[in-house]
Amino acid sequence: MNLVFLGPPGVGKGTQAAQVAREMGLAHVATGDILRAAVKEGTKTGLEAKGYMDAGKLVPDEVVNRLVRERLEKKDAEKGLLFDGYPRTGAQAASLDGTLKELGRRVEMVFDFQAPDGVLVERISGRRTCGKCQASYHVKFKASSKGDACEKCGGALVQRSDDRPETVKARLEVYRKDTAGVGEHYRKTGTYAAIDANRPIEAISADVLGRAKRLS
Repeated sequence: MNLVFLGPPGVGKGTQAAQVAREMGLAHVATGDILRAAVKEGTKTGLEAKGYMDAGKLVPDEVVNRLVRERLEKKDAEKGLLFDGYPRTGAQAASLDGTLKELGRRVEMVFDFQAPDGVLVERISGRRTCGKCQASYHVKFKASSKGDACEKCGGALVQRSDDRPETVKARLEVYRKDTAGVGEHYRKTGTYAAIDANRPIEAISADVLGRAKRLS
């Protein structure tokens, strides 16, 4: 079984992906993980990707697609993969479908996690990180009992520059522009499901797991 999890920053798809992959016995694969692993292994494609990354450039679709193909051919992918945040463009979606078809496989379901922008901005902009030990907090959902100081080491809590409200809004606009063709691609195949991610984590998990298990 091969599943795709889509969703904008802050929607919580990573949390859900980890749980579903564990429950279903699927390999959990995020694009960043594939890139880091390939670079660490020193594969030809990995070194090509590293060149772009070191230059501060986006890794081209054709390189990412090759890395995904290589990942699909690994032994732990035989039972299936859960793609977390990939494909990100319509071209990547078409490439993934083509690669899976060559391997006699397909995408069984695409889960698109959605929540209002206001909710996403609140989730992301409320994040705080300890400048010393990197412990994570949230001003609303997981506040430090020591105010602006870390409970673990006393270090100052800071907000990352890309977590500021204005930056988050820009990130959401870029995400929707880049991924507009992905949802449309999978709607045409009848494998697309929109998921209300503005609910308790437990409710979302039960919903998604229930749908995934009915596919197996």
